[in-house]
Amino acid sequence: MADDDRSPEDDFQELMRQLFGGGAGGIDPEQLSRMSGMDIDPAMMQQIMRQLQGVFANAGESGVSWDMAKRQALHIANQEGLGVTAGQRTDLDQAFALATLWLSEATGISDLSAPPTTITRGAWVEATLPVWQELAEPVATSIADALTTALSEQSPEDMQELVQGAGRLMRTIGGSLFATQLGQVIGSLSKEVVSGGDVGIPLMPDGQAAILPQNFADFGRDLEVPEDQLALYIATRELAHARLFRHARWLRLHVISQVTDFARGVHVDTEMLEDMASRFDPSQPEELRAALESGALLPPRSEAQDAALARLENLLATIEGWVEVVTEDATSRLPSAPRIAEAVRRRRAVGGPAERALASLVGLEIRPRRMREAAAMWRAVTDAVGPAARDALWDYPDLMPAASDIDDPAALVARLEARARGEAPAPDELDDALARLLAGEFPEAGAESAETSGGPVEDEQGPADGAGEDESGAPDDHRPV
Repeated sequence: MADDDRSPEDDFQELMRQLFGGGAGGIDPEQLSRMSGMDIDPAMMQQIMRQLQGVFANAGESGVSWDMAKRQALHIANQEGLGVTAGQRTDLDQAFALATLWLSEATGISDLSAPPTTITRGAWVEATLPVWQELAEPVATSIADALTTALSEQSPEDMQELVQGAGRLMRTIGGSLFATQLGQVIGSLSKEVVSGGDVGIPLMPDGQAAILPQNFADFGRDLEVPEDQLALYIATRELAHARLFRHARWLRLHVISQVTDFARGVHVDTEMLEDMASRFDPSQPEELRAALESGALLPPRSEAQDAALARLENLLATIEGWVEVVTEDATSRLPSAPRIAEAVRRRRAVGGPAERALASLVGLEIRPRRMREAAAMWRAVTDAVGPAARDALWDYPDLMPAASDIDDPAALVARLEARARGEAPAPDELDDALARLLAGEFPEAGAESAETSGGPVEDEQGPADGAGEDESGAPDDHRPV
């Protein structure tokens, strides 16, 4: 078709094909100028094209622009002051120094290799963003995939080639909206957290302890306790949390893997997304944004999800309970310690607005609901066998207390006391099964061999058919394999 015969509508469709096909970088300005017949401002259209190109360039394979999430989070975090005053740094450094001495009396877990620090909200965002990305990426990818699939299924066959490019746009828009919402949540959370371990999961780099002075001041404003006592308590708690994760190096991966396993099991409500995609206007994404904010795209948790969340909550409660008991012992000299501890427990149990927004966005509530029971377990262990035997339970993953130990601390205490006396632990079902296997007392192995070989197998004692059974047909557990 000659250029003179092309209508403005033809030019617009060609622009869309260039954009969706990835050729937007070569858009012809003259082509934009010819679109004036459609009452479209060429300058405005060129600006829109550039913005979309920027979104495409910054989006990863999942369609999510994590740079956008970071920019949004930093914008919120840095709104109310950027620096830490010299006085704040001095006061908290002194609190950390004394807390280190007190903590060394309450636990044998060694000190950190790097000194604790005071950081700004923006520095907290930058330090913790990699973990947030790992946590949120499965949900973001699920939303982007669902949007693309819904658009493809609702388009006619002759439009599929164009839809492939449009699907990339939908994926990028959905991912960008998710990144924006995640950035807002992280930025808001940076205004609530008091220390690096405040959220409960290991967000900070390994072996790093930190306090956010801006939020520390806000937290202590309504407690009516001396500021130096509050600083000592928070510093001790933060150091205990960081020391534990540095000592049990497997623990960080254990927690993160459970969080990400939960997140990978979260799937969006495809029916709702399909309904939204059928009327979605990229220039007016408010409906999709509202659905992301409210958590409406996340259907109710399945039984498997509930079980995964229960495992995660037990794990976090076990960690938080140990931190609470060690902090309580280390700060026993502080008159205000019980009041501060109760305030911390309530704060962790209820969660702040940003934490609730995170639950809406990725479906995960990071709150150790069983922290009081876990703390009671650790207290019973400490009183019975002492700090050294208690802390040794973090040496290996298979030694860490399980959910059943939180339910019945007496059984755990009995095992530890028997071990301290040098007594062999009472065998459990696994020990019995292993002993029988080593003794060759599993006739099923012979039966499997017969089935695998395709026919009966004879040994020195006779044919395999019927061997190993008594007259009632029950297996003879004393028959060697």
